[in-house]
Amino acid sequence: MAVEKVYPMTEEGKERLEQELEELKTVKRKEVVERIKIARSFGDLSENSEYDSAKEEQAFVEGRITTLENMIRNAKIIEDDDLNSDTVTLGKTVTFIELPDGDEETYTIVGSAEADPFEGKISNDSPIAKSLLGHKVDQEVNVQTPGGEMKVRLVSIQ
Repeated sequence: MAVEKVYPMTEEGKERLEQELEELKTVKRKEVVERIKIARSFGDLSENSEYDSAKEEQAFVEGRITTLENMIRNAKIIEDDDLNSDTVTLGKTVTFIELPDGDEETYTIVGSAEADPFEGKISNDSPIAKSLLGHKVDQEVNVQTPGGEMKVRLVSIQ
């Protein structure tokens, strides 16, 4: 039997996934079924692009439901006790400066299930997070990125 992947996440992140799952099951799934029913009424299914589109959307929705159920079932909630150190760990918000004279950047390190770079939440599997994990304020860290290596100095950990 294969070992299930564990999805570390905050309680807030798990709640968001549960809300998305509920929306998909109670609203989106019904909408797609209705679209399929309407598309069937147009006749010949072999040349019915509306039907094909609705079936593709149904496959996407069902796949997302399965993914979310798996993530929620295998969620490992990051406990507040885990966040009380001065070391970069999952769930911490980290601010660093690119050296020698780069910009200041702030990210919250979260599990892959709740990563959203546009909201400043990066996955613990990302190159930046992997490089920062385990380090402390004022330490300089070499970070491997797809664009090459950069050096940063940790400014704060919250």
